[in-house]
Amino acid sequence: MPKKSAEPKLTVAELGRWRLVEQFQKRLAASAVGRAEHRSFADPKRQLQLGEYLGLFLFGLLNPAVRTMRALCAASDLARLQKEVCGRAVSLGSFSEAQAVVDPQLLEKVFTDLAQEGQEAKPGRAGGLPWRIVDSTLWEALPRMHWALWRRQGPTQSAVRLHVGLHVLDDQVDRAQITTGRGCERRTWRASWKPGEAYIGDRYYGEDYQLFGELGALGCAFVLRLREQASFEVEEELPLSAADEQAHVIRQAWVHLGCKKRYRSIRVRLVWVQTPKEVLLLVTNQEVATLSADLVAQLYRQRWQVELFFRWIKCILGCRHWLAESPQGVAIQIYLALIAALLLQRHLGRRPTQRMWERLELYLLGVATLEELEAGLARETARLERQAKTKKV
Repeated sequence: MPKKSAEPKLTVAELGRWRLVEQFQKRLAASAVGRAEHRSFADPKRQLQLGEYLGLFLFGLLNPAVRTMRALCAASDLARLQKEVCGRAVSLGSFSEAQAVVDPQLLEKVFTDLAQEGQEAKPGRAGGLPWRIVDSTLWEALPRMHWALWRRQGPTQSAVRLHVGLHVLDDQVDRAQITTGRGCERRTWRASWKPGEAYIGDRYYGEDYQLFGELGALGCAFVLRLREQASFEVEEELPLSAADEQAHVIRQAWVHLGCKKRYRSIRVRLVWVQTPKEVLLLVTNQEVATLSADLVAQLYRQRWQVELFFRWIKCILGCRHWLAESPQGVAIQIYLALIAALLLQRHLGRRPTQRMWERLELYLLGVATLEELEAGLARETARLERQAKTKKV
């Protein structure tokens, strides 16, 4: 598993007034430099400005007492919220209308800038490559959100799809794109390729064998799972080391995938890994000297990090309830949730557990004091450290 950074102590300066919203607004202002705002923000009749609107939206995601847009606008009457977040009371009409004039690409830039801070000097562990897990998840949309129509199997379903790239070393999402539920995962992944990167993906990403050659031409490495029915022709069997066998690797060979010439892949290495339930077929374009079979198996096991992230952001952050229903409003909400996740991870030195998040919510509700918040976070951190030591033993 990737190493966690040291746990920094939260200070009054950081959480005394719940400065996460304030930090977001500062980063938003920095990322907006040089970008043209919608012309309506220059209208003197508009009182709700960009930073105030998005700050109020982010507050609604973080605060457990707020579940709807109407509740959020009602809360804007509170003097403390006006002082620290939005400046004034906000009407339901003003908040709803602002969705149409905010460019989600600005939030995408805020997220990208935040995610890339310090990434340049952090190589991945295996083979010295920046390994990144790629995957997507669906959020169920409301039936009236017709633009998000996904499929018609039984009742008509609507969904929003979030495509992410999660850096293995930091256990941190540093790429994200939002599409409708129908958005093709491979197409979105392909559009994000960058030369020299390394990708880990599940079976869907390994279905198009022609992509392997395109990745190789870009100098990209990959470890992808194949479906059990994959057709291949063995070119050369490869021996296994003791470390490979300890990692439950049962076979490896250089192969060509595809039963027909037009579907035939480039020469790739296929690694068979035995699990308690099944045999995994993992494919990579890396030589044994660069990436041994046991490391191939270990890298693919890290893929569960992204599943845990999806579960965390859905269950702990406020993305279970849509504060907006338009395509732009939904994109704004998901990008704000991702930005909040990064800022929280920076504050705590790790992704908050459920117990940590509950303590933060109690603090936000005014039930817990700052001292009680710090004590609770320290106890949970100590428990996690003891748990990690026990696993090593």
